[in-house]
Amino acid sequence: MTVEVSRLPSGLIVVTDDMPHLETASLGVWVNCGSRYERSDEHGVSHFLEHMAFKGTETRTARQIAEQIEAVGGDLNAATGVEVTAYYARMLRADVPLALEVLADILTHPRFDPAEIDRESNVIIQEIGALEDTPDDLVFDFLQATAYADQPVGRSILGTPDTVRAVDSRMLRDYLARHYRAPTTVVAAAGAVHHAAIVDQVGSLFAHIDGARPGKPEPARFAGGVHVEGRDLEQAHLAIALEGVPQRDPSLYSLQVFTNVLGGGMSSRLFQEVRETRGLCYSIYCFHSPYADTGLFGLYAGTDAADAEELMQVVVAETEAAADTITEVEVARAKAQMKSGLLMALESSGARAEQLARQMIIHDRVIPVEEIIARVDAVTVESTKAAGRALMARSRPAVAVLGPGRLESAAAIAESLALKAA
Repeated sequence: MTVEVSRLPSGLIVVTDDMPHLETASLGVWVNCGSRYERSDEHGVSHFLEHMAFKGTETRTARQIAEQIEAVGGDLNAATGVEVTAYYARMLRADVPLALEVLADILTHPRFDPAEIDRESNVIIQEIGALEDTPDDLVFDFLQATAYADQPVGRSILGTPDTVRAVDSRMLRDYLARHYRAPTTVVAAAGAVHHAAIVDQVGSLFAHIDGARPGKPEPARFAGGVHVEGRDLEQAHLAIALEGVPQRDPSLYSLQVFTNVLGGGMSSRLFQEVRETRGLCYSIYCFHSPYADTGLFGLYAGTDAADAEELMQVVVAETEAAADTITEVEVARAKAQMKSGLLMALESSGARAEQLARQMIIHDRVIPVEEIIARVDAVTVESTKAAGRALMARSRPAVAVLGPGRLESAAAIAESLALKAA
């Protein structure tokens, strides 16, 4: 694998990794802009803009965009996050120029036809409705909103039906002009790609994307709190969040090891104790989502409402115990999982392109695999315990509970995690 990085005069970055054993390639445009960059009257516009990218340009209809990519066996997609929006494609080696030209066209010459905006508004409102019918996803929207109350980073990426209906072409063009600028844009490609050819094509196709780097979003403030909502469901869905660490924090890898030991797989403490030993749930896991200036450590479980209190008691006890009793064997297992996940991702051109783009956005450089592995290897039992203790002392938890019956007592047990840590 050969990684090459070029910085165009405009500030736009091109990063590629030639994987010569592949006959296919993945490439995309990653923009350091997501839902937390929205003003209050723009809630949902980042996601709406992502949808509208495929709805026609000055020279292509929506159907032509889809047909031109699929006619060569490729596929085109996009995703909106809290801090990054991505537009990406996968195709055969010979069709890389076509895919890049289509991606450039949808980002630099969107039509934003009012009729298409109206239709897509209805599509997104249906997407919001589907989320409302998916409680194990909806509970995370509640969790994010509780953790970061009354601030952009806590708002749903999708928006609300009212804010979605308010989006028009003027708002889309204004948001595009303010945030989709060269210094916040990375074109990344991996697989059967030729760096120099991509740089030349990007320089021509993205010549109209320029401008200074936009301002930073509102700083995140982890607030914590409790949100309990009764729903007529078969299960209670319970989620807890504590303030984690930002993307460049020195303790990031130690906290990730702690996360994996506690709830990162079938051998994790929570899976073994809550599911295997006590049979209290089908699904339970932990995760850590780092952002530029904060992080969210999360825990989810779905259980029968009658078992919610016992489940929360076990979760609190296991989380507290882990910070004091994690063993060398557990740390070694978690580190092995992290390293294998990293190396397996290198075998996918799509995963590799995304990794390259995100590293450039976060660190302004590509981090060699050997350096990442060294950072994982440097994690110790003591640094893992310290990360766990710091996690519980950093903030009061955010708790979101969704399901049948009265679940306030289960939420109160979850909230005690911070009281005991304090």
